[in-house]
Amino acid sequence: MSAGVIRFMTAGSVDDGKSTLIGRLLYDTKAVLSDQLAAVSRSKHARVKAQDAAIDLALLTDGLEAEREQGITIDIAYRYFVTAKRKFIVADAPGHEQYTRNLVTGASQSDVAVILVDATGVDLTATPPILLAQTNRHAAIVRLLGLRHVVFAVNKMDLLDFDQTAFSAISAALIQLSQKLNLPEPSIVPLSALQGDNVVTRSNKMPWYQGPSLLQWLESLDTSVTPSMPALRLPIQYVARQDGSAAEDFRGYLGRVESGELRVGQKITVLPSGVSSTISEIHLSNGVKHLQSMPAETVAVAGSPVMFRLTDDIDVSRGDLIVSACSETAPVLAKRLCADICWLDAEPLSLSRKYVLQHTTRSVFAKVRAVNQVLDVRTLSSGQSSQTLQMNDIGQVDLDLQKPVMADLFDQLTATGAFVLIDEATQHTVAAGMIRKLSQ
Repeated sequence: MSAGVIRFMTAGSVDDGKSTLIGRLLYDTKAVLSDQLAAVSRSKHARVKAQDAAIDLALLTDGLEAEREQGITIDIAYRYFVTAKRKFIVADAPGHEQYTRNLVTGASQSDVAVILVDATGVDLTATPPILLAQTNRHAAIVRLLGLRHVVFAVNKMDLLDFDQTAFSAISAALIQLSQKLNLPEPSIVPLSALQGDNVVTRSNKMPWYQGPSLLQWLESLDTSVTPSMPALRLPIQYVARQDGSAAEDFRGYLGRVESGELRVGQKITVLPSGVSSTISEIHLSNGVKHLQSMPAETVAVAGSPVMFRLTDDIDVSRGDLIVSACSETAPVLAKRLCADICWLDAEPLSLSRKYVLQHTTRSVFAKVRAVNQVLDVRTLSSGQSSQTLQMNDIGQVDLDLQKPVMADLFDQLTATGAFVLIDEATQHTVAAGMIRKLSQ
């Protein structure tokens, strides 16, 4: 297990075989219990014939009744499996355009994107071959969310008789797509999720392919981060006060360390006030209800939910941001943002409406001042400015905020460089955004 845990998600168009691929990974790595297999075999929604020895592997992840009835994935399904080399957490994201928001959620919490491409759905008569629009859209979302590792799984090669010429043509189109979107250099694996070729082990049906299977690629992947320690970012979620029976009141500040480290004795600054103090105690919450019962620690790393105390009695509120007092990379206090957003709501974006921008634990009113450009997912070109964004559109916008936020660029620190927009009237989450520029 020295290689660590990988969180990866599957993307791609409807019926590209995402659920079947994950089912095959679970089945071939012996991560499915016998009673689960029996239940899937008896399912009335199985899409394989009863006399066949095979089972409908997609049912191992498509757990909702509506998913099994329609044969599509609607919501994200998280599954866990282990090999001799690594632990994996996989998110099976829906491919239908209607559920793009679910895919954004899965991608935002993953280290790796596995983008499936249905080999039979690619127009091989064109030069280069034309990919499905949803493949382009999902690749663009992966790029916007900054995933550092991408692999294209060219599925259903069995339906093309494992033809090398067809795979080479599809690979050329995928390389061109990656170059247009400025994706990290991708790996491309030909496979058949239904039959298991090149999924867990190398297939002898494609001797012309000399690369690893998909699982072998995932097991050997280096997901370690750069050795330099990122700057401390700890948004305050809650200020707790618990009266003690002795001399002093117990006041603690709760939040999650989004990046960097928090240490006892560390000098910190509270933003936006700019007041400084020193960390006197750190306690990991771990679901403990009584503040004084939390285990004491000397250091808390990124991802840790903590309660901490300060040596000074200063004003700290929900939405404030804790940073290191000696940090050279302080966040920018900004009232204007330029951001890439994915519009998720059926109601189009309106320049005249007011939205709530949720950034870490801070909520401020915001208006979209301009839509600078909209990405055409078919041609992968950025169009001219627009007055709106439709559902599932990807565009670059300028926002004006009623109050400033303490933010970083998304490419530098994702936790404080991302936000969501919420419709003030409906309370719907209408957009996910990644900050590209900041100004006061």
